[in-house]
Parts: sequence; structure tokens; C-alpha cells
Amino acid sequence: MPDLPTPQDATEAALFSEGWDAVLSYADLCTSGSVTAHQLATEAFALGVREVRAAERTHVRGAGRRGARLPTIPALLTAVRDTAAGWEADGNGHKLDPELRLWLNSGQAARCSGPPLERPIALRGLRDMQEADASLLWLAEVEALPLPVVARRLGLDPATVGDELDQVRTLFRDRCHRAHLDTPLDAQCRSYARLLDAVTRSPAADTPGDLSRHLATCVRCAEAAACLRLHGGGLPAALAGGVVGWGGLAYLERRRRAAEVRLGAGRPGAEADPGDNEEGGGRNRGLRGGLLFAAGLLSALALGVSMMPFGGSGDATAAGGRDDRQPVADPSVSRSAGRSADRPAPPSTTVGSPSVTPSPSGTATHPGRTQPDPEPQGSTSTAEQQSGAAGPAGGSCRVAYDVVSQWTAGFQAAVTVTTDRPLADWQVSWSYHDGQQVGQMWDATVHQDGARVTAAAADYNRTVAAHGTLSFGFLATWQDANRAPYDFTLNGASCAVG
Repeated sequence: MPDLPTPQDATEAALFSEGWDAVLSYADLCTSGSVTAHQLATEAFALGVREVRAAERTHVRGAGRRGARLPTIPALLTAVRDTAAGWEADGNGHKLDPELRLWLNSGQAARCSGPPLERPIALRGLRDMQEADASLLWLAEVEALPLPVVARRLGLDPATVGDELDQVRTLFRDRCHRAHLDTPLDAQCRSYARLLDAVTRSPAADTPGDLSRHLATCVRCAEAAACLRLHGGGLPAALAGGVVGWGGLAYLERRRRAAEVRLGAGRPGAEADPGDNEEGGGRNRGLRGGLLFAAGLLSALALGVSMMPFGGSGDATAAGGRDDRQPVADPSVSRSAGRSADRPAPPSTTVGSPSVTPSPSGTATHPGRTQPDPEPQGSTSTAEQQSGAAGPAGGSCRVAYDVVSQWTAGFQAAVTVTTDRPLADWQVSWSYHDGQQVGQMWDATVHQDGARVTAAAADYNRTVAAHGTLSFGFLATWQDANRAPYDFTLNGASCAVG
């Protein structure tokens, strides 16, 4: 196993500290245990630093605008993915997460390193930007750093960094629009390209039904929609999912949650010590979706992001109306021996808001990962909750089940339960009519027995105040139909729907 590179100067030392934290967080998602996570992170970090240094030397020698390349942190994350692919090819795939192995052997992985015009739109858009602009966008949107911290890192004026970020978002949109038009598109996709550009420019624009149906079945156009619609809250998810690939949205939510935990610890606006942000341990992900679900995960996530502002497909049926993961990622569990608790960031949007970002990550803990995530999230404890007031199984609860988006063979749904009684713990169950299979769930742990699905509270959101709400979301598969579920219960007691 290679040693970590030695920083060449103080600037590189600061960059290494931040980059190592990101690399270890992503490597932990990619592997089956803490030892292999550190091994993968070390190997990938050494590779990534060599590539970053080589790119910088090439840029110094060259003249004019830099060649297309990623800013440092996404470049290092790409090195993690490439190193994992090397492990798989060399017969060491047993050290990797099973879902990642499926993805590495799918067409989605090939897209990330294939012909440039076939690569994800977000990846191409970010690579086409100047490095300073791309770094500003990534640090603010994906790493979720406060703008004063981003300004300090990049040497920008804190008073104007917000305006610069708005300009950079627009620049990214323009790059992605051009990339989409440059993509080899069939006649139908090309006929929708101009309309897609128009309806994603304004939050008030109506989306024609035929365009919504097209986005529900076309991965490329759905990815473009996620990048073009800046006002819908899906930009961070589009960036993470398109640039990092597998696990990008789980990584995104880890970074968000860690950032919010640091800020919530009484240091608002302060740059945290990177050692406070060890991201570890479990990744609450289910493996029930099967090969099709895992191989198509990136496409599904990109589609979920893009479709949330547009509404679900006309085939989706939901009872009631209205974030791992996430609105983008993995609720985590504490690291086992020698690693501190993983601290994913609380969702940045509220369930039901049109700015919700999809949050794919599951909740089934890996073998060897023992303790649940201690991060505070969900309803703030009241005095009654802190005293351990339990909500007896019974009575007054109401459920809102919403299909947020739907695509071929998959969908994203959100569940919100309002309880009239205080809860010290909870389980929500329901049954499906049509054989739907829940694959990944965030803000709860999933168990499915045939048609019956049970979502149990995560460690950080067990308590709910009287007249409060609990919520969680998930990704699932469907085949011939996707009718709304029935027989909702809270702690065994029936709940009204609607």
C-alpha cells in the first residue's frame, strides 16, 4: 500500500487535509469495512495527487486557457472510483461494496470514462469551466462549505462571493446546455432540447405533459434537466451524481450533514478543523433492488432530481400529498474500532418542498458496522421527549404518501406521518398491491417481507413530539403497475391516509 504523498508547500498541505477527508469519506462508501476503506483511500489519494500535480505542471507549461480537467476534490474522488475499478479488474472486488461492484460492471461506469460526448452532462459541464469557477461551485454546492469559508479558501471577497456563486451557477448551466446539444441525440431528444432549455429557465414555467413523459423515460434528457434547472434545488445532486458517479449522492449528503453538525456545534461561519469531519462507517443501504436497480442507480437519481420540479409521471399514483439519503445520500453509522462517528448532514430541504433533492442511500447497515449514526436530525426534542415519553401504539396518526418521481422500472417516494401522541420510537408499515420492492431508504431502516414494508426510526430521529411529524424517503422498483400502498400503521396502530 503506498504512503500518502508529502505536501510540497503550505497551500498544498491545506489542500491535502481537505482532500484526504473527502477521499476517506467516499472510500468508506465504496468498501465493506474500515480497514479496506483506509487502504482504498490511501491508494486513491496517492494516485489522485500525482494526477493533479501532473495536470498543474502541464497547465504551467502551456499557454492560454487550461485544458479541460476537474478541480482538485472531484479529481481525487474520481481517483477513488478509478482505483476501485482497478481492484475489481485485479480480482480484489470482494473488498468493495456489492452495489459498487454491480455498477462497475454496468454501462453507467463505462460512461464516466468513455468517449467525451457520451459522458454525464454535469461532468462535462464542470470540466469545461475555469478551475477557479469550478472549485467555487463544487465547494459551495457539494462540499456544503459556508460561503465565508469558501471565500477564504479561494481568496475571494466574502462580501461578493455570493454574487460570484450565482454567476458561476449560470455559467455551469450554459456549459451543460451546450454539452447537451453536443451530445449525439436521437430525433425525439433533439426536438425537445430547445423546449427543455426554455422551461428550466423559469420556476414559473409550465412543463408540457409530453416533455414530462419524455423525461420519465430518457436518461440523457433527465440528466440535462437536472443540470439546467438551477432554481429547483437539484444542482448539488446533479453535480455529485454526474461527476462522482456511483455513490455520489450518498457522498453529497454525508458532506452536507457533517458541515451542518460542525456549524450546529457553536461555530457558525467558522472553518472547522478537518479532523472534526471524519466521515465513516456505515452506509445505510439496502441491497434488495437487484442488478437492474443497482446498475441503473445513477440514472434513477439524476432523473429523480430533474423530475421533482416537474412532478411525477402520469403513471404514478399517490395517496396524500405532500430527504441519505439525502435528499442526496447515505445516513451513516458510527465507525467501528479506531474510527469516529460518521456525521452525515441533515437534509437541506424539507419534505414536500419543490426544492427537495433526491436522496438515494439506503439504511441497511453493513456487517461489521455496529453503532448507528448519532447525528441529530428530525424533530427537536422537547422536554416531554427528553423525559422519554413514549407514544403507545394507538390511535391518532395520519399518513401522506407521495411518489416524488417515477421512471421506467423505478420510483422515488416520500412518507410523512403526523402523530397526535409523543413518540420515543416508531415503526411505520404498509403493504403494496403490485410487488414493488424498496431498495434504498433514508432517515429510516427498511425491512420488507413480501408485500409488507416496515420503516423503523433511525437512531437520530426516534423521538417525535405530540402533534409532530416524522418523515423518510426511499427508492424502489416496480414492474407492471405502481398503485399506492394500503394498510398504513404506526407502531401497529392503523393510520388514516391523506
